[in-house]
Amino acid sequence: MTSGLSLGIGIAVLAVGTYLIRLAGPLLRNRLTVSANTEELMDRATVVLLVAVALTGAFFVDHDFAGWARPAGVAVGILAAVLRAPIALVVILAAATAAGLRAVGIA
Repeated sequence: MTSGLSLGIGIAVLAVGTYLIRLAGPLLRNRLTVSANTEELMDRATVVLLVAVALTGAFFVDHDFAGWARPAGVAVGILAAVLRAPIALVVILAAATAAGLRAVGIA
């Protein structure tokens, strides 16, 4: 098989698999029952996974520390979000903080 063909097959398989997984949720929601403890555990696991991905992205580039500007920008963005600032302002404040720190030499 050529490289392009195998890439296309891989993309198609992943697309179909993703669609089937997304379709399984609504189709199986009424057929499967889980306990309240299991639902609570799944909710917590979702939050833990999202926080882990966010922290990894905030602190690391490849396998190296990203520098202090990025975590500072993330912290300012989190603070602005907690204070219920509009999302555009949250993004602008976070980006401006990181850019400002990088501009003064704090990478």
